[in-house]
Amino acid sequence: MSIEIIPFSEGEAQLDWLELTEAIARGHNLPKAEISDGFLYRRSDTLLNRAAWIDGLGLAVKSATIFPGNAERGAPTVNGGVSLYSDADGTLEAVVDFHLVTKWKTAGDSLLAAQLLARADSAVILIVGAGTVAHSLIEAYGAAFPTARFVLWNRTAEKARALAGQYDGIEVAEDLPKAVAAADIVACATMSTEPVLRGEWLSPGTHVDLIGAYRPDMREADDAALRRARIFVDNIDTTAGHIGELKDPLARGVLQRSDIVADYYDLDRFVRRSEEEITLFKNGGGAHLDLMVSRYILDRWRAR
Repeated sequence: MSIEIIPFSEGEAQLDWLELTEAIARGHNLPKAEISDGFLYRRSDTLLNRAAWIDGLGLAVKSATIFPGNAERGAPTVNGGVSLYSDADGTLEAVVDFHLVTKWKTAGDSLLAAQLLARADSAVILIVGAGTVAHSLIEAYGAAFPTARFVLWNRTAEKARALAGQYDGIEVAEDLPKAVAAADIVACATMSTEPVLRGEWLSPGTHVDLIGAYRPDMREADDAALRRARIFVDNIDTTAGHIGELKDPLARGVLQRSDIVADYYDLDRFVRRSEEEITLFKNGGGAHLDLMVSRYILDRWRAR
């Protein structure tokens, strides 16, 4: 079998956001993934090595380098590579563009949760942060909530305005507390080590999507936001003990493990109980999601 090399633009042309979330949901109906994560740190820089094996889906190995200082030089903050292996004989089937997998995995992960937890009539989507992930969220959330109005907030307002200028009808918020209070969905995609989202700002019925924190020393939402919400994650094993968003409040007794309602291996429990309930989803990523998304990309590539 020849090895498929899937570049970004040609691969992306075959993909669909709603179809992707269906593939992610199907992947969680298979046997639970075996996952291996390894982190190396050098000050603010991170090397993340992730591998996953799902019986019936195959194996994926992804190495990601996260260098926040690259942004100042106009270079991508995150780089790396993804290899996809056959479940049948372990042969290398494809090398998929890292940024293609990461873009669709990250936003698709959050989109699936929003489809299940956000109110169907959500009309205002606030994105906190104006980096690469914000672009993906506009596309992904726009596919499921086509009539919703997008609002952007960023610590550097000029960056938010630059992103908004690439789309029609997107507003830039100057006052974050007011923007949060007016939003039906609040998606945070920052590199913050201190909470930028406060629970006192949230209105009843809001769905919160936390994406940015991936290290033990990172948080985007404060304790009050966690206490006010019913909490869901993509995978308990890769979030609760590894990411500061949950690891820190769990260690201090602010949260109990039982406060995490469910992860994607228990999708039937991803249910909004009322229109007033605040739901919160922690997007932790994980190699199993890289595998599911890479397999979806390869399937669509072969079917083109």
